[in-house]
Formats: sequence, structure tokens, C-alpha cells
Amino acid sequence: MATPTPLSASDLKIRMDAGEPLQLVDVREAMELDLARLDAPVVHLPLSESERWMGQLSALIDRDRPVVVLCHAGIRSWQFACWLMEAQGYEQVWNLQGGIDAWSVSVDPSVPRY
Repeated sequence: MATPTPLSASDLKIRMDAGEPLQLVDVREAMELDLARLDAPVVHLPLSESERWMGQLSALIDRDRPVVVLCHAGIRSWQFACWLMEAQGYEQVWNLQGGIDAWSVSVDPSVPRY
């Protein structure tokens, strides 16, 4: 069974600063994204709207670039990342441990906690 690689918020920041070609995928709801977000481009795929984006997944997420999945605390993103690997065949998938909340605490305190 394939599982995503855990990635800490500080390690994600290092990789982003180094210019790695990461794809950030945020699976939170639009309301959550409005409350707190990374200051970086993200592919927003709210889990509650999966019927809307499911058929376009290959066009939305490049299989040849690493994918970092995030949510509020890291649980929904872990589930989505596992599904992405197991059911969709993506290979380079990381889960942001602690989600956007960990980002707020350890990387950027200007991102609101909720």
C-alpha cells in the first residue's frame, strides 16, 4: 500500500524557498481558504466538491511534479494523498504534517489560526 511522505511545515518552507517545482494542493473548503492560506499558488480541490473536479484531476495535477497536499490539521490531506497514490497512481506525494495550522505556528505567524 502506497502512503505519502510526511513533510513538516519548516521543510516545506525550505523546499519552496529553494524553488523546487512543487504543486501545492489544498483540500480544505473555500471558507477555510478564506480564513487562512499559504502565500503561494495552490490547486484548490475542496473534498466536498470532488464531483466537480474529479474528471479533470489529470489536468489539474501534473503527475511528473511532486505534490504536497494540505488541509487544516493534516488529516483530510493524508486521506486525499493516500487516495491520490493508491487509486490514481501518483508517485511523488507528500502530506503537510499539521496542515495550515502547523504552517501558522512554525513558519508564518501572520497566517491566522482557526
